[in-house]
Amino acid sequence: MAVTGWLENLRTAEKTALLQDGRRKVHYLFPDGKEMAEEYDEKTGELLVRKWRVKSALGALGQWQMEVGEPALPGAGSLGPEFIKENNANPIFMRKDTKMSFQWRIRNLPYPKDVYSVCVDQTERCIIVRTTNKKYYKKFSIPDLDRYQLPLDESSLSFAHANCTLIISYRKPKEVLEAESELQKELKKVKTAHSSDGDCKTQ
Repeated sequence: MAVTGWLENLRTAEKTALLQDGRRKVHYLFPDGKEMAEEYDEKTGELLVRKWRVKSALGALGQWQMEVGEPALPGAGSLGPEFIKENNANPIFMRKDTKMSFQWRIRNLPYPKDVYSVCVDQTERCIIVRTTNKKYYKKFSIPDLDRYQLPLDESSLSFAHANCTLIISYRKPKEVLEAESELQKELKKVKTAHSSDGDCKTQ
């Protein structure tokens, strides 16, 4: 079963953990050289960050690609072309899960709720957001469901709109909730370093 397959990948990956600033940071190194870094709230166990890094064909480390959490601020920590700053009024897309749902927030969308259409595209295995005024269109997948090879279910999808932010929720299937619970048990076995000023090797 695919759920077991992905869980097994996580179990067999080389893992290091660090407790810092109220966050449990876990770094995974997979046999194919891919890296995944996750950050959990130490008290609630809620996933705050998940990012990936893949080596190039020549073995160089690529940039971290954010899957869950706040996108990096343009230009943060470096000089160069990032000084061409993104307009603050542009929609900002990010994923921030809850215990029971995958959740995405799209900020800077001022239109009323009835303008939005949010639906599942079964053929492309993605969620599509569009507005009737044709001002916004976004298509995105749920990598977790792809990894577990689970179908997308339209009835699990809902959305709300408040303070110029569209909040899209997709109820986690029971298979994902069970796998996440198993992973938490697995992570408890990983020896955790404690740090007040050091940093995780993933940074």
